[in-house]
Amino acid sequence: MLFRVILGENDIRKIHADCLPETLQDFFAFLKCKLAVDGSFVVQFQDPDFNNEFCNLTNLAELPKEKATLKVIVQPTMESNDIDSTIEVGNSSTASSLDNPTARLGSGGRRPLPCPFPIPKFTYDVELLLRRGNEAYHNNGSLLDISKDTKSEILEKLAEAMYAFTPYPQRDDFDNAAQSLIEKHPCLKEPGSEKGWYCWKYSLKFKMGNYRSKLRAAGCAELQVNRHTASSDLGSKRKLKKAKKAETNFLPDVPQDKNEAVLEEERESMVVEMKKRKVDWNKMHMMMANTFSVRRKEIVENEPLVKEVKAKWPGLFFEKQIEAEFTRLTSKDLMKSFLSGLDQYIPRFLQMFRAKLSSISKLKSLLCKIDSDNSMSMKRAVVLQGLPHYLGEDPSDFFKSAEETDIEDGVMVGMDVGILIMPDGDDAFDYYVVLEEQVVLSDAKDLPHAVALLVGLIFALNIDYPKKLRYTFEVIQKIFIDLGGDQCSVKVHGLKNRLLRKTV
Repeated sequence: MLFRVILGENDIRKIHADCLPETLQDFFAFLKCKLAVDGSFVVQFQDPDFNNEFCNLTNLAELPKEKATLKVIVQPTMESNDIDSTIEVGNSSTASSLDNPTARLGSGGRRPLPCPFPIPKFTYDVELLLRRGNEAYHNNGSLLDISKDTKSEILEKLAEAMYAFTPYPQRDDFDNAAQSLIEKHPCLKEPGSEKGWYCWKYSLKFKMGNYRSKLRAAGCAELQVNRHTASSDLGSKRKLKKAKKAETNFLPDVPQDKNEAVLEEERESMVVEMKKRKVDWNKMHMMMANTFSVRRKEIVENEPLVKEVKAKWPGLFFEKQIEAEFTRLTSKDLMKSFLSGLDQYIPRFLQMFRAKLSSISKLKSLLCKIDSDNSMSMKRAVVLQGLPHYLGEDPSDFFKSAEETDIEDGVMVGMDVGILIMPDGDDAFDYYVVLEEQVVLSDAKDLPHAVALLVGLIFALNIDYPKKLRYTFEVIQKIFIDLGGDQCSVKVHGLKNRLLRKTV
């Protein structure tokens, strides 16, 4: 069955289900996994009884038989005491009868592992064995001696459940999963290790590697991109291609009803469309969404130059499509999350900047701008320009001011990632986004919008953050946009604490 799912104005997706789940709850779990949606949400469908107006879905029997248009409305972030129930919903997609790897893995949806990790349900015989083992443990402290096959099945299920969150778990993730397993099933404790789960942790690491190999052989795009090839230089250090900026949809598979040849034809149609005097942006948006998987594969696997991407995918370098691509990758609204996150901390940043005037002279000239222009746009710009200085970084190659004639004089030489600021009359400026020493986007509304669009392009083109401004971009991503903020560097974590304090 085909579903056209509306997540937002710039985020409309097509997903496929081989068959409908038996219950509404399982269907919601299926959507949650396919769409990589966090938190609770409401699902609406076009009801033919009311001229296809949207109504809340309360019964699967109300859906059409072959195709349906759904609207998913994500609810505001829940309080912490609601998190457990969310985890259980997500876990039901791992353990329910719906659980077939292709239904979950193709979306590439990723999020941090919850702690404690929700242990999936095993087969009936294993669950029965564990139940009796736990009873015996609580009665007399005896431990369960399991067979090699039973241990392998437990590890396989754990690896599959972990993969639903991330294909490349970190050391703490394995600790979390192994510890959670023992806490739920204490009969599985190891008598020879201090914590009782040391060997489970290492067995799980090996099983996770085997599970990835199995999926890679089955054609999972997210894993095939890291395969060893005979022509590769095995002596050189290989760069692992994986989500590094908390992307929830880093490298999806090609949709089941498409193939790369069909999507290549669609890409060529987009190139033709972009040459027209009047571009049909609705059509472009639909084609950009359809070709997302092949575009990501090309960008992640081949690592083309920016100018090559622009030649093949010219529609990607426009504001609305940058925002749409960011949403496809992260399930977040780029401009809304960036600006609201920035605005939240502006008063505190300005307070901290003033407290550092004696030690950071660069901040003084920036703060003086607010005296003549107290607009929100100016405050945002001052915070963004002052942030690198406050963090002890050098933004001289990132924010560059220039006259129009300076472009011919090589002002962009050495400017791999940055914002070019050019005067346009009295107290007015034009802002240009620069990547690999060339302007890729012009006429941004103001400096904050230019920075947001640059971040969007960095995500879309899978570009690393500039090393000289690693902490600045970490703040933008993890504090302002609130993406991957649960894992910060020591420096950014310290800044976050200062932002939340009432004293300087």
